[in-house]
Amino acid sequence: MHILWRLVINALALWVATQVVNGITFKGDWLLLVGVSLVFGVLNVVVRPILKFLTLPFFIVTLGLFTFVLNAFMLWLTGVVSMALGFGFDVDSPGAALVGGLVVTVVSFALSLAVKSGDKKKKDD
Repeated sequence: MHILWRLVINALALWVATQVVNGITFKGDWLLLVGVSLVFGVLNVVVRPILKFLTLPFFIVTLGLFTFVLNAFMLWLTGVVSMALGFGFDVDSPGAALVGGLVVTVVSFALSLAVKSGDKKKKDD
């Protein structure tokens, strides 16, 4: 069930980024957006740890601020893979990727908190 929630949360966060950030576009329906969310999730599970390890010195030197660059790269990579698969999600520029990565992170964090607090209320009842 947790994986399904992550998929929905990522889909909503990516949709918000397409609405808020100029340069991030999505042309398709909700089913395709779930596909983009799946691509985003798989890339974050497979590619992100490798990149984090390879760029560890940058994380140390920048005191963790390099995370924003990594988030932008992951969003850009999601756009590249999604366009190759025909999902209609595109990131036009590095600046759009940077702002979009920030938006996706904030929205995903907020939605994750809301879902966790909802789960906690159910357990308390």
